[in-house]
Amino acid sequence: MKSLKRALLGACALALAAGAARAASTTLTIATVNNGDMVRMQKLTDDFTKANPDIKLNWVTLEENDLRQKVTKDIATKGGQYDVLTIGTYETPIWGKKGWLVPLTGVDDPKDLLPAIAGGLTVDGKLYASPFYGESSYVMYRKDLMAKAGLKMPDAPTWDFIAQAAAKMTDRKAGINGICLRGKAGWGENMAFLTAMSNSFGARWFNMKWKPQFDQPEWKATLNFYLKMMKDSGPPGASGNGFSENLALFQTGKCGMWIDATVAGSFVTDPKASKVADKVGFALAPDKGLGKRGNWLWAWSLAIPAGTKHVAEAQKFVGWATSKHYLDLVAAKDGWANVPPGTRASLYANPNYAKVPFAKMTLDSINAADPTHPTVKRVPYVGVQFVAIPEFQGIGTKVGELFSAALAGQMSADDALKQAQAYTTAEMTKAGYIK
Repeated sequence: MKSLKRALLGACALALAAGAARAASTTLTIATVNNGDMVRMQKLTDDFTKANPDIKLNWVTLEENDLRQKVTKDIATKGGQYDVLTIGTYETPIWGKKGWLVPLTGVDDPKDLLPAIAGGLTVDGKLYASPFYGESSYVMYRKDLMAKAGLKMPDAPTWDFIAQAAAKMTDRKAGINGICLRGKAGWGENMAFLTAMSNSFGARWFNMKWKPQFDQPEWKATLNFYLKMMKDSGPPGASGNGFSENLALFQTGKCGMWIDATVAGSFVTDPKASKVADKVGFALAPDKGLGKRGNWLWAWSLAIPAGTKHVAEAQKFVGWATSKHYLDLVAAKDGWANVPPGTRASLYANPNYAKVPFAKMTLDSINAADPTHPTVKRVPYVGVQFVAIPEFQGIGTKVGELFSAALAGQMSADDALKQAQAYTTAEMTKAGYIK
């Protein structure tokens, strides 16, 4: 009888323990962008949940502009909807200074992170976001179409060469556009490209007294060059094309060249997704002969909002997703070309990764970007394709809408620049930058 009682008590204890374990399980809600690397991460999270069976994952996957809008609103109002955020190099230092993010303590070997990338995610010596992948931008081009045009792509081309090559590669009857560039409005969409491009033309957002510079000849030269090249050699409907749309055009053989994020290298050379995978070459972003190239510096990173109730669990997830173990996991599943790039020195020291055709060009592009001296003249701000002040998100989006409208033929370049100057001046005056 005593044995039976002990057995029953033991069974009850086990049941209670199991029930307590179930009750103690935590669900992390993760807000992320809908790009290929983040989608791949979601497919590989069994590796994390097997090691952490008490943690469940709930994904909110959004288009880039939607992600920024919803995450910014939630964190500013302390809404608490998310436990882990995918954020960029622009938001991290601003939100870290405001106390909106939790300093990271579970990052795998932080000294292995590339200094250029980690520096933009650090405030007062504390890392507030861990890079999932880092990027600059470069030229991706069709080697076969370049040869057919009788041209050879230099490793470091000029904008004049790019425009010449784009015109020669354009074949409207065959549905081939010489060049595909971002036109979709957004501070992180068309303005990321155009701001980086403008740096190489010697333009800047603000002078040392924070006066907007859209009324200066360097911005006029940038915008006119871009609009003419896109009219002569770009795809129809370009004002609606961002990263994802141009990626699809390039993968289906409809672009001779595409200047965009270095992270796209794995997508355009993937034979499962790209019809031109074996025909792609890479070159540095173009220059205008003034000492600056039109490449940016960015990282999509994982951060923990201060409003989460699951800090310890979130630290575990961020540590896993941005670890060297995760890179090895992707390499084992999908090959070295699909490993998230641009985050760790050890990746670029790996002889297996060195064989990837775009590896060296990615690292060279990242190292060439200088957020503290982004353009030819002195500036009062930090940031290559953005200005690291809170007001930039709204200003950049409005200016992006004006330049997208000019690309769509709804206004002239001069009108777009005039309105950009007026709007930005008014906003910077309101914010107290201009006295």
